[in-house]
Amino acid sequence: MVTDEQPHQFERGTDGPKVIVVGVDGSDSSFRAAAYAGGLARRQHALLAVVYVQPVMATGTALGVPVAETTDEIAEGLIAQIREATERVKDIYDVRWEFHTFRGDPYNGLVTAADELKADAVVVGASEQAGHRIVGSVAVRLVKAGRWPVTVVP
Repeated sequence: MVTDEQPHQFERGTDGPKVIVVGVDGSDSSFRAAAYAGGLARRQHALLAVVYVQPVMATGTALGVPVAETTDEIAEGLIAQIREATERVKDIYDVRWEFHTFRGDPYNGLVTAADELKADAVVVGASEQAGHRIVGSVAVRLVKAGRWPVTVVP
């Protein structure tokens, strides 16, 4: 039997994800997702892009509530927690990571982040809000978008 097919050649450096995006918002499930994504990034030698989406609250702004300052403080607190966790395990695990903030609603913010950072995978925590079981969580919407492999961590 004669075939015109070329033998499959291994492409060095193109196997596995290069960028893994994880969404964090300070919730327990988002920190579990970050830990899971960190393990994936370490094993795959990928960049871990930790993303916090700062909510834009038009109502709060209209009432004079300092929304931007509050969400900036949350972002700074998340960065501090991530740096502290990274420092604790630096001699055990070596993970390259970056922290990014985007503004908007969580779904669109994560979509924008994954597109701009050229994500190969997205990891999010399962929603802890009961209403999302009816309306649909960010995780479900990301899966339905079908643009990246999405892992939902309980």
